[in-house]
Amino acid sequence: MTQEPKTTSQIIRRQTMEIGAARPVVTPLHQSVVYAAGSPDQLDAQYSGALKGYTYAREGHPNAAALAARIDALEGAEGGMITGSGMAAITAVLLGLLKAGDHMIGADQLYGRSLRLMAEDLPRFGVETGRFDPTDAHSLADALRPNTKLVLVEALSNPTLRVADMAGIAKICHDHGVIMVLDNTFTTPAMLKSYAQGADIIVHSVTKLLAGHADVTLGYVAAKDPAQRKAIYDFAVTTGMTPAPYECWLAERGLFTFDLRYARAQENATALADYLADQPKIKRVLYPTRPDHPDHNRAMALFAGQGGNMLSFEIAGGRDAANRFVAAAPNIAFAPTLGDVACSLSHPASSSHRALTPEGRAALGISEGFFRLSVGIEDIDQLKADFSTALDAV
Repeated sequence: MTQEPKTTSQIIRRQTMEIGAARPVVTPLHQSVVYAAGSPDQLDAQYSGALKGYTYAREGHPNAAALAARIDALEGAEGGMITGSGMAAITAVLLGLLKAGDHMIGADQLYGRSLRLMAEDLPRFGVETGRFDPTDAHSLADALRPNTKLVLVEALSNPTLRVADMAGIAKICHDHGVIMVLDNTFTTPAMLKSYAQGADIIVHSVTKLLAGHADVTLGYVAAKDPAQRKAIYDFAVTTGMTPAPYECWLAERGLFTFDLRYARAQENATALADYLADQPKIKRVLYPTRPDHPDHNRAMALFAGQGGNMLSFEIAGGRDAANRFVAAAPNIAFAPTLGDVACSLSHPASSSHRALTPEGRAALGISEGFFRLSVGIEDIDQLKADFSTALDAV
């Protein structure tokens, strides 16, 4: 017989659990850090996997599980996990799977912190690193070593939006038994299904377009191989890469409008890219569906005619011109991030790629007049007017 609650605390807990015949339309927010088990045998059964259940929020909680399941569905994956940030997801993969003496290769235009992790942090743990040009799969083959264990690539590079030779990269990785990790943040599952491109492991910065409202910091990782999945999970849990329940709840809410936001942002990006390309003070525009994009044909095939919500462009002039441009566009957020419902403008030379020398940035095509734009869902006529005003100031 169930004992009736006696204290106020017990009554509140019992009322919280007794929802009744109806069900909540919105996923409940579970703030509890600790989950009580009925007995040592039950706890053993949970840890062994014989029973499903939660123990301690660092090891998983309902809101993280709900969010992971929704992204799994978008990617066609299973067993994905949520981390405290996109970089936490990447770090969990690299340090969960690599050991001293291993070698990994990353694309040469990864997210800036991914490049820093490769250049400065992994070598401290005895992991060797190298880079390759993702638009040329032969450069990956040339970079392989006998101890190469993993390759990290983005289908659409940051910030110059070059399109990776995914088929060539996947073949080389699989022929040599190398793990292929795809960061699908820029492209999202709406534009690219990671496993269909040969990826073994998927990572996302959920912070960006998936959550989509610039109010959470989260990451996601999924692995095909159960042993790799467990190694990544164990490292993430041990090192405390724990996502907060409230942020997971917010991100899940954002996912409900993901398709709508993505479609509108992509529509705006396509129109804005064409508009900017016609402006005399714009030196060049990079957008995958434009015929003048250096990887246009590959982009059209890989992304099935989609261009996404990211575009890059270069204005004439140096840092002074860049400063004037940004100051004259107060309606467009100048911030080193992407994926909000509104446009956000970033300047790689002063943010994501500031650690590179001017010569190093020039080799990638990044000048002081180079900008990356995450296009939002605003009215397109207003966006064109904002950019017209900003260009007048250059």
